[in-house]
Parts: sequence; structure tokens; C-alpha cells
Amino acid sequence: MSVLRRFDPWNSPLCTCPFKYSLHPYTGCSHFCLYCYAASYIGRRPSTPKERFIERLKKDLERISVKGIVELSTSSDPYPPIELWMGLTRRSLEMLGKNGFKLLITTKSNIVVRDIDILARYPSSVMITITTLNTELARILEPGAPPPEKRIEAVEKLRSKGIPVGVRIDPVILFINDNPVEISKLVKAVKEAGALQVTVSTYKAKWDSLRRLMNAFPQVSEKLRELYVENSEFIHGYMYLSSEVRKSILSRVINEAVRSNLPVATCREGFPGSFTKASSCDGAGLIVYHPLNKLG
Repeated sequence: MSVLRRFDPWNSPLCTCPFKYSLHPYTGCSHFCLYCYAASYIGRRPSTPKERFIERLKKDLERISVKGIVELSTSSDPYPPIELWMGLTRRSLEMLGKNGFKLLITTKSNIVVRDIDILARYPSSVMITITTLNTELARILEPGAPPPEKRIEAVEKLRSKGIPVGVRIDPVILFINDNPVEISKLVKAVKEAGALQVTVSTYKAKWDSLRRLMNAFPQVSEKLRELYVENSEFIHGYMYLSSEVRKSILSRVINEAVRSNLPVATCREGFPGSFTKASSCDGAGLIVYHPLNKLG
């Protein structure tokens, strides 16, 4: 297939996602998040539409026989600013829905609410990434993404129309967005907005993203270097914090989610069954709560 492909996180033994396909209408990403893992292989450049994307997707849909969930997107956000006039994601959702696929969207953008009409017509769910409620911090970490309050509003609007929504608090970065008080406020805010699930993950370092974070936060650069360069665990191409440190960080979100009665999952942490209370970390399990699934 050309653009519609079976999701394969490079055979990572830590990935627990169910079978699904991935689709990326764009390459590059205009959100320019400092911690982005994908920049190490797709480059740090603005979102650009893939050549003849709709034509290629149409041909893929004619070839594929096994229907399932399609996630938009696992690396390049499906709702960059140019989507407002390019409309590749919107057209993709229509094509996929009409061909019997279930829709899973992962995004940092509030532009997703534009497509509520499509999401209401087909089994779907949305995962919105919100790493902090601190607007100033978000502007540094995710300079091209909409501010946190816009993403909270997107959760509210989607839920008001019955679309299942979860929130990814991902990544949690030690010394930067790991303050327990701020995490508590964030979990409570997404619960109040109507989120049905929280997924949390610690920052896994690549050399390029680690350099960006160290340059942006010089006051903690030496601490980051010590943790990720000198005392990290190298797992499947990433520099991980030690297991004990990761468990400590994850527990800050998990404990608050439990107190808020929110299902919670971890992503690529290697603690099978220890923390997971949600059916899947990617939000695919939320599709069962779509109004269409209650009609039969």
C-alpha cells in the first residue's frame, strides 16, 4: 500500500496497541514540539501535504480487504494550520468512513472540532494531547500548537456531540511539566471537560529532542543530561529514565486519574498490567462509546 499502512512501531516490544492502520496526510509537523520523537526521522519542518495523497489513498482503499481502525496520525499531526484550507484530513475521514473503517484521531489541535459532523456519522474516537495547562510553558514546549485552553474547549465540544474523547498527558518531562500540583489541575480539568480516558507517558529521549529541551531550559540542562545521558536505560532506540524514576513520575498522573474516576493507561513504558485501567492506551477502545454503537 502507498499511504494507508498497518501500524508498526518499529517492532517495539513495549507497544501494546491493538491492530490498526496508520495514515498521515502530511509530512513534517508545524507544531514544532521540542520533545517530538518523529523529528528524528521526518525532519523538523512545517507540515507539507503528501504528493497526490487523495489519489493514492483511493487506490489503497480499493486494494485493502481487512477493515479495521485507522489512526490519523501517529507522527505528523493530522490537523496542522494548513488543514483549514487543504482539507486532506477531512476528505480522508469521509473516504475511510464510507469504506467501513473506524476512525481514531490523535492531535494537539482544536481544528478537529470542524469535523464533528463526519465523526458523528462513523464509529470514531479522538485523543487530544495536553501536556500542561500553563500557557507560557506550552508556548515553549509546543510553539506551533494551539494553547491548552483551546484544546480543553475541543474536548468539551466533541463530548457535547457524543464523540468519545480521551486526553494524552504525553510526555511528562522531569523538571519541566511534572509538578504534582499542576498535574492534578490538568487531570481535573480534562475530567470536567468530559474526557473518558487519560493516557500518560514519560519523555523518551532522542539526541535531537534532548538537545532542544536542554537549550530551551538551561536551568535544568545538567539534570536532564545526568538522567538521560549518564543514568538512562537504552530501550529500542530511546533513552529511558530508570524504571523506578518512571514509575514515580507516572504515579503522579495515575493517582490523580484514579481519584477523578478516570480510566488511565500508560504508553510504551514496559509495565504490563501495573497501571493500565483503560482498554487501550491509544484510545481505540473508546470507539465502543460512540453513539452509533448504542443503536443496535
